Amino acid sequence: MKRLVVLGGGESGVGTAILGKKQGYEVFVSDKGKIKDAYKEVLKHFEIDWEDQQHTEAQVLNADLVMKSPGIPDKVALVETLHQKGVPVISEIEFASRYTDATLIGITGSNGKTTTTMLTHHLLQNGGLHVGMAGNIGDSYAKMVAENDFDFYVLEISSFQLDGIEKFRPHIAILTNITPDHLDRYEYRFENYIASKFRIAENQTEEDFFIYDSDDPVIVDWLESHPIKSKLLPFSIQKELEEGAFIKNDKIILKLTNETLEMKTDTLALEGKHNVKNTMAAMTAAKLVSIRKESIRESIANFQGAPHRLEKVLKIGHVQYINDSKATNVNSVFYALDSVKTPIVWIAGGQDKGNDYKELMPLVREKVKAIVCLGLDNEKLKYAFGNVVDLMVETFAMEEAVKVAYKIAERGDTVLLSPACASFDLFENYEDRGNQFKNAIKNL
Repeated sequence: MKRLVVLGGGESGVGTAILGKKQGYEVFVSDKGKIKDAYKEVLKHFEIDWEDQQHTEAQVLNADLVMKSPGIPDKVALVETLHQKGVPVISEIEFASRYTDATLIGITGSNGKTTTTMLTHHLLQNGGLHVGMAGNIGDSYAKMVAENDFDFYVLEISSFQLDGIEKFRPHIAILTNITPDHLDRYEYRFENYIASKFRIAENQTEEDFFIYDSDDPVIVDWLESHPIKSKLLPFSIQKELEEGAFIKNDKIILKLTNETLEMKTDTLALEGKHNVKNTMAAMTAAKLVSIRKESIRESIANFQGAPHRLEKVLKIGHVQYINDSKATNVNSVFYALDSVKTPIVWIAGGQDKGNDYKELMPLVREKVKAIVCLGLDNEKLKYAFGNVVDLMVETFAMEEAVKVAYKIAERGDTVLLSPACASFDLFENYEDRGNQFKNAIKNL
C-alpha cells in the first residue's frame, strides 16, 4: 500500500487526505500549526491518522508521495529533505487531477482570478453544464473529486499551487494579468514569479486553449520568448483583434474560428475596466465549451460578483461605503480607485508585501481627499502619500477607522476600504477584515 503524507491540515490538506484514502493510499496528515477542530472531526470520521503542532520526521520521510499545502514554502528544511530523498512533493491540484476525467478550466493571475472563476462557473452552470468550482476558492478540489462526479471544473489557481504540478493540464487556461506579488516566495525575482504563473500552460497541447490579456506587456513579452503549444486567444480593451475578445462601439466582440458573439458593455453587472476584462475571459471560456449566446448574455447581466471585492455595502447620508478588503496588492487598489467616480476617503494599510505605491500617485492626487491608515505600521503609506492628500489619520482598529472616515466624508463622497496590504497584522484574513468593516458601518 502506497503511503501519502499530507503537509498542512487545512481545506486542501484534508480534501487531499479524503481523496487519498478513497484511492487506497495509507494516509498521514501532519501540520506544524494547530488543525481546526472541524477538520479533526473529518479526519477522525474517515479514520485518517494525523498530528498537529509538529512534523515527526520519521512519519513524513517514509512517504511514497507528499502533498504540500500551498502555504508552505519550498525552502522549508523538511521539504528540501524530501526532495533530496527523491520523494515527489506535489500540490493538491496535481493530485486531484489524476483522479478525474472532467474538462478543466484553470484560472490564474495576480488579480481578477476570483471574479473570473466565479463568473466562468456562473456561465457554465446557468448554461446547463454539470460543473464544480474549487481551488483557491470555496471547497477543496480534491474533496470534490472524491465526492462528486462533475463533467467540468473551474479552478482558481495560485502560483504556489502551480509550483507543485507535474502533469496538470487544463483544457482551457486563463491568465488574467501579472503584476509583482508574493515576491518574498520567489527570491524577489519577478521573472521567477512570471515563470510560475505560466506553468498553467506547460502541459497543454495544440488541442488546448490559452486565454490571456494582450494589453499586459509582461504576458506578451514572456510569450514572445517562451512560446506555448496551446491555441492563443487574447482579449483586449485597447485594440481590435482578429481572433479573441475586444471592444468596438461600446460592445464586447468575441471572435472565434467559426462564430462571433457581441454584447453591449452597459449590460455588464460588474463595474470597472478590469471587470470588462474578467468578463471577456469568462465569455471566451464559456463559448469554447459551447454555452449558448443568449445564456451567456443573460448570465453576465445578472452576476453578483465576489464578496469583499468592490462590494457596495450601504449608503449613509449620501455617502457610499465600498468593501474591497480582497485588494491585498497595489494593482487591485489601482482598479478600485479607477472605478470610483466620486471623491474618495480611502482606508488602507496592513501588512505590506514590499509594495511600490508610485503607480497609484496620479489616481490618489486626482480622487483621494483623505487617507485613513489602518495597520500596525503605516510608515510606508505616510511616506508615499503624506504630501499628496490633505488629510491623513492613523488608526489601529476597524471600528475607529470607520468612525474617522464617517466624520471626514461629505455628501456625494465614497468611503473605500481597499487596503493594498495583507490583513494578518490586525485581522484573521481579508474576509474577517471585510466583515468587520461591514459591521462597523452598520453600527454607525
